[in-house]
Amino acid sequence: MRRFPLPFKQALIPLALASAFAAHAQTNPQIPPTATLGETMVTATRVAQPLADVLADVTLIDSQEIQRSGAVSMVDLLARQPGIELSRTGGPGSTSSLFLRGGENRFTAVYIDGVRVDSQSTGGAPWESIALGQVDRIEIVRGAAAAVYGSDAVSGVIQIFTRKGEGAFSPYVGVGIGNRGRKSVEAGLSGKSGAVDYSLGLARDTSHGFDSRPGTNPDIDGYRNTNASARVGWQINDAHRVTASGTYSNMDAQYDGFTPNLDDHGLNRLRTGGLSWSAQWTKNYSTRLSVSESRQIYETKPSVYRSETTLRDFLFQNEWRSGGHLLTAGLERRGDHMVNSPINQGRHQNAVALGYGYTGGAHTVQVNLRRDDDSEFGGQNTGGVSYGYAFAPGWRATAAASTSFRVPTLYQRFSQYGQPGLQPEKGRNIELGVHWAQGGSRLGATVYRNRVRNLITFGAAGPCGDPFGCYENTGRAEYMGVTISGAHKLGVVNLSGSLDLQDPKDLNTDKALARRAKRLLKLAADTRIGEWTLGAEAVASSMRFENAANTTKLGGYGLVNLYATTTIAREWTLLARINNVADKNYNLARGYATAGREFYVGLKWMPK
Repeated sequence: MRRFPLPFKQALIPLALASAFAAHAQTNPQIPPTATLGETMVTATRVAQPLADVLADVTLIDSQEIQRSGAVSMVDLLARQPGIELSRTGGPGSTSSLFLRGGENRFTAVYIDGVRVDSQSTGGAPWESIALGQVDRIEIVRGAAAAVYGSDAVSGVIQIFTRKGEGAFSPYVGVGIGNRGRKSVEAGLSGKSGAVDYSLGLARDTSHGFDSRPGTNPDIDGYRNTNASARVGWQINDAHRVTASGTYSNMDAQYDGFTPNLDDHGLNRLRTGGLSWSAQWTKNYSTRLSVSESRQIYETKPSVYRSETTLRDFLFQNEWRSGGHLLTAGLERRGDHMVNSPINQGRHQNAVALGYGYTGGAHTVQVNLRRDDDSEFGGQNTGGVSYGYAFAPGWRATAAASTSFRVPTLYQRFSQYGQPGLQPEKGRNIELGVHWAQGGSRLGATVYRNRVRNLITFGAAGPCGDPFGCYENTGRAEYMGVTISGAHKLGVVNLSGSLDLQDPKDLNTDKALARRAKRLLKLAADTRIGEWTLGAEAVASSMRFENAANTTKLGGYGLVNLYATTTIAREWTLLARINNVADKNYNLARGYATAGREFYVGLKWMPK
């Protein structure tokens, strides 16, 4: 016990309480068996499976929660979820980093409708480029998943799904206004005609914004975002289906650079496209073949900078099911290319991935193995094993161990600050969990430790020859903590919340990693009064350090958000929302302001 840091010791408390409650549940006939969870998810193992069979620590965000959120950006919505925190240099459209379980932004693999999204310049998903307007569902998997997804999935995976056409023809139109000149408009249609289903959506969001760096360049930094999505599916027959999808986002965000009185603009454009063919060859055997491409372009004006990342993927997935057994085998080719003058570089990875899952009685098992052959770094092997045991009605204990890796970005290797000899970052993750579900109530606690070696950091000048500094494989990091989350209906009030106790630190210096809090609390409640649904959210974060030396602090903060929705006519829905009710002044990055109090009112027409 003396060897374990504080988060692990604190984690034993909820785990012990869970075990005690479980023992009571085994002998108390008033506690009925767990209700069947009808939802399915695909992100944990890359195949569709019932939520009750998923062993990973997961979160599902549906379309209703997205609508109620009133969030401007994707990261605003995700930052309210367990295990996630946000760093951003200004308002929506400015550079944003998402820390999943305290891991670096580049350690989370991100997909939009199955299309991989990443930046070979900054590393990780360009969150400021991913529009929220067309999103229907989000799946979050916490924990290393490189044995399924390859490079990038060191801390977890976030998969984003756009709308899919179902039922009769259904159009929708929405408008919204808010303070600081915020205006939004959206329109779209979806439906199904015979064997063809379709969905099309368009949205535009603008705002005058606020001064992102007070005292540096006293101007207002606004943004304009235009986005669209389209999906078409053709059910050829009972056994074969073809789906094509695409998304587009164009963000123009003002920011304060290093030159006073300059009207700086950051232009972010992201395009994704995918084509897949699913086939059910026999009752037990099915396949999926997909090709996809994403392209992200970031440039600044009037200062001259431009970086373009193109990713191409080919995946052939095989599934064989028999009773409680599931065997998977996948062949994948990934290609990365970056143009960032004078850099014009590319690389590829060929991979084979195998998986086995079993669900029977009280036992659930998942095993995955993968080998990636990188054109620059050679063979990279990863594996993962998970086990779940339903030890009481409604209760399950889980244990998992996995390895992961992330190859350096092309910018980290070939820019003026780079070194071609950089090696992949490699991680080892272990976790234990206890989970309970009963009807609409749930409770879970997951303890984890993820250690990463060869961590790429930006160090002193020398190895690359640039006097400003160089990328180096000098770091060792440990991401350790516990995530506790739950939901319960108390009378007419729905309650939910999460608590993260974590200790992301640099093992070389034993100092906390920059911009990551050790304690995060998130609470939510809603109820229905007459025709209105009223809700409140609260977020509290402890102090963080701005720098790696832990000499500059970012103060802790607490925020409260309120919202209300109602159906004002049979086909019209009204949303009113206030974020940061107390107008709290806080910082996610030193020297950069946050929005303060925000008001938003939206009206949407959607015929039933």
